[in-house]
Formats: sequence, structure tokens, C-alpha cells
Amino acid sequence: MEKLLSNIDINIECTYMTKGAQMPFCKGCGHSHILRKLDEALLKLKLNPEDICLVTDIGCIGLADYLFDKVHTVHTTHGRSTAFATGIALADKVLASKKLKTIVLIGDGGAMIGLLHIVNAALLNTDVTVIVADNFLFGMTGGQQSAFSPIDFITQTSPLGNIIPPLDLCKVAVSSKAQYVARKISTDKDLVDTLAEAISYNGFSLVEVLELCTEYAVEKNKLKGTDLIKIAENHEHQLGVIENKKERKEFSVSYIEKFFKSESDFNLFTNFISPDQNTIDFNSKFGVDQIGIIISGSAGEKVQSSAAMLCQAAAQSGLFTTQKNDNPVTQGSGFSLSEVILSPDEIYYTGVDSPFAIIVVSIDGLKELKSQNIFEKVNDGTIIIYDESLDLPVQTKKMYKLPLRKICGPDRAALGGIDVLLNLIEPFPLKNFHSLIEKRFGDYQKIYKGDLIGMLRSN
Repeated sequence: MEKLLSNIDINIECTYMTKGAQMPFCKGCGHSHILRKLDEALLKLKLNPEDICLVTDIGCIGLADYLFDKVHTVHTTHGRSTAFATGIALADKVLASKKLKTIVLIGDGGAMIGLLHIVNAALLNTDVTVIVADNFLFGMTGGQQSAFSPIDFITQTSPLGNIIPPLDLCKVAVSSKAQYVARKISTDKDLVDTLAEAISYNGFSLVEVLELCTEYAVEKNKLKGTDLIKIAENHEHQLGVIENKKERKEFSVSYIEKFFKSESDFNLFTNFISPDQNTIDFNSKFGVDQIGIIISGSAGEKVQSSAAMLCQAAAQSGLFTTQKNDNPVTQGSGFSLSEVILSPDEIYYTGVDSPFAIIVVSIDGLKELKSQNIFEKVNDGTIIIYDESLDLPVQTKKMYKLPLRKICGPDRAALGGIDVLLNLIEPFPLKNFHSLIEKRFGDYQKIYKGDLIGMLRSN
């Protein structure tokens, strides 16, 4: 039986790497140096394995996942590892221990593809360390030129020598306000210290490590390890620790200070109950294990944001929920539509095939429902709540014609329609939805121009 990460004592296990792991790289490849130095850096920091997440990119360096079996690993798409890591780091700050050190392992090819993700992570200053294994080309795919290839560098796609100046990623990172930036050689004796210092910083850090690709670069370019320093110097790419300010606060810290009174307010899910605590039996109450609701109206009239409030209230009540939105390419004209599913169980498909309820609040919304043949999918039991100005092409046993636009106003007609539906079926406590309404719009008793729920009861 495998150990849980939380039960691993790294002092006994000796290393964060897989016991007996064999490096899968070509003989002499710099990736082996980088990964061993990373392991040593983690040992130096004595981090709990449970508090480390390696996020790897496509490319040879991405083979690192299985070499580190005592930490969390996530293998991602090409160039997107920093974006994934940013999300992971932010999620930890909101949902989990706030201790996670998220480390990206990416090649120069991936860094070229995902350059904007690196820039954005640096600007945000999320707690992410990006280690760029720079061997000046795309190694795994056959040795093609990258944005990091030096002048005159011979690759599969620059057989006569590269004529495009290489990107200075460290300068890009510094100009993106990164607080810790370094460029090292893979054989540098102090690389362990540099990696440890970068990882220990509570914010964004980047370490570019120059190395050799023995398969595609060494023979064609007559390279030796000692040439790496010359390559950097010839292109005026500074070596060593380039930036070490550590003045900016990590993103979540700045966010809390700006928008919340205390750190506890930042936990957006303190008032959510677990699905395990939800006691509503949909099959007994509604005859189905999930209900699909279609809300349709006009663009710019808060149809989709009202649907999002419905989803949030459902989630707070321990239900699973999905929201699928639809609108024309133009955001401010035409229809706006949301398909919402509520269920006490996990939902595996976000579309609504047979609507349990339809809310339609404008002529744009009605036209879209007709164009999608939604009314052909209703039955006698389908609940339809609609504005009094509309002529619907169907009739069910549960039709509710109300002055939604007149009483609620065009921008709250969808909200009012949802409120009516929840009063009819109560899939979760109404107070959760009303609490969200008050948080956004103020006193619930004053948000409508009339007694909408009273009209419903007399309908």
C-alpha cells in the first residue's frame, strides 16, 4: 500500500525523488543535473512533501513527474504549465493550507509557447517558481529552433545557423515585476542554493538554467559545457541572481488587504455545506435525480449573472450545479441564455435535454428558444414562467404568466423569474438565494417594484 504524502518523513526517506529512479535523458543531458539539484534544494528547505506540487510541461523535462513520487505532480499541455501552476497556487490560497509551493518545470520551447503565462504569473506575483531548462531548442520534437536559440546556432530548422536574436527571458521577467530572477548554468555548484532561495520566496520567481542538449545541439554546434557562459556573455544575457527584491506582496496577501477586513473573510466557501450534508431527495420531491432549468432573455439584462447566483446558492446548499451559457458573438445585443442543472449527485453533462423548468423574460429570449426548438422538448409537467408581454407557442399544466419586466425591471426580470421558480419548488433553502440578492442589491423587500411572490400565489 502506498504511503499518503502527509505520512512521509523526508528525513527517513532521504530524498524527494523516486527510490532507485533512473534518469531517462540522453547521456550528458543537462536535465539530469537540474532535477538532482532541485531534489537537493527541496531537501535543504525540508518542505513537507504534501506541500509541494511539481507542474511539468511537454518536452523532455516533463518526464520529471515519475522521478518525484513523494510530492504532488501535474503534467500539462505544451506551454501552459505556468498557467496551470498559477491556478493551483491561487486555489491553495483560497481553499487549502496556504502552504503549497508550486514549482514549474518547463523547457525553452514551452517557455516560448507560454511566454504570456509567465508574464502574467509574474505580474500577479502568485507563489509559483518557474524553472526553465534552456537548451536552446525543442529537444523532444527533433531539435527545432526556439526563441532562445543563440545567433548562428545550428538546429534542424536553422541548418545554416540562426539569424534571429534570442529572447532574454530574465529581462522579460524583471520588466514584468518578478521579484526573484536568476540565470544559472546547470553545473553551477550554487544552483541548489539559488533554487532553494527562489522556491522559498512567497511570490513569483524564475530561474533560467542554461544546459546542453547532447542529442541535437552539441555535435552540430561543437559545444562544450564551458561554452554556455560564452553564449550568455555574447548575447549580453546576465548570469547569476539578476533580481532579488522580494518587496511585492504575494497576490493573495495583496488581495486580502485591498478587499477584505481579515484573512478569514477571504475564504469564499466558509458558508458552504458539503454535498454529504445535503438531505434533499430530488427523486422523492421532483421525480428525477437532477433538474434542468433554461433561463432566456436579452443580452445586457443580467440573465447569465442571475443564473450564476442561482448556481452559487445551490452550491452553498450542498448541491452540485452546472451553468452553460449561450449568446451571440456580439455581447450587447440579441439573446442571452443559460442552462442550469441542479442535483444532489455529480453532474456529467452540462446541457439540458429535457427542461424541468423554463424562464423566459423577453422577446429575444423567446425567439432563441423557438430557434433551438426548446418548446418541442417540454411536457405537461414542465414549469414555464414567462413575462406577460410574450405569447408562447406551447401550453403545459404549470404555466405562470407574470409582469416580470414591469415589476422587476428589464435588468432584474431574469432574477425575478428565478425567484419565482425557487418559491415554487424550493430545491434548497430560499434564504440562501435571498442572502445573495441582498449582498448584491440591498434589502430584499425593496428590490422589486411590487409583490411579485404575492402575484405568484394568486396566479
